Amino acid sequence: MYRSDKHGSHPEAGFTLIELLVVVAIIALLAALLFPVFAKAREKARQSVCQSNLRQIGIALSMYVQDYDGTLPDRRDLKTSLPGGWRPWATFPSSDPRSAWAAIILDPYIKNGAVWSCPSIEGAFGSAVQVSQATNAAADSVTTRYWMWRFDRPDLSQLQEFWGKTEERAVVDLRASGDKTIDPKVPQGTADVEMVVDPYFPAGVPPPLPPANLIGKAVHMGGRNRVFLDGHVKWKRDIRTN
Repeated sequence: MYRSDKHGSHPEAGFTLIELLVVVAIIALLAALLFPVFAKAREKARQSVCQSNLRQIGIALSMYVQDYDGTLPDRRDLKTSLPGGWRPWATFPSSDPRSAWAAIILDPYIKNGAVWSCPSIEGAFGSAVQVSQATNAAADSVTTRYWMWRFDRPDLSQLQEFWGKTEERAVVDLRASGDKTIDPKVPQGTADVEMVVDPYFPAGVPPPLPPANLIGKAVHMGGRNRVFLDGHVKWKRDIRTN
């Protein structure tokens, strides 16, 4: 386009409305294509941070065992006395795998309270009573959002419970229990025993079912991170979670 003035005529650059709309449409298309890629990359980064958290917890637990004559912790008193008590819900899970008691006793080894919560956990999932547990009643207390299945009951009535056992005894008892939920089903050693895990509410579990708004949900898409009794961390896919 041209504009005339007292100095003569010269060209003036500009965009037409059609050109502007084309540019906006292209940007919108690129955003639509790239957003899932960016979201997936962000989730993978958070999953890596979660694995780092679990690795630190595994190392701290190993250090505790070394400091306490080779035995796993036995703080069933904390299991029942923390805010809310033991298992303050009526639905899934049927035990209380929350780990605030562990955050208390492992504090000398882990000084960062953020380690006890996955960066991907948020919203209704992260605040669910089955997931979130504070170490005390103070507003600024450390809040844990990982599960520890082998320390989920306040008694030793089941062989699956590891309170106060040596690692070797824990593995032997777990093998003798016939527990069908472990992977592999017959653990050969500490490297086969899952200790700390992302919380998840698998679809298709028998009654009592998980809360309706959490059925089939997990912290990470399609599976969960786990730390084993020997301290190594591994990702597990689970088609029961979306």
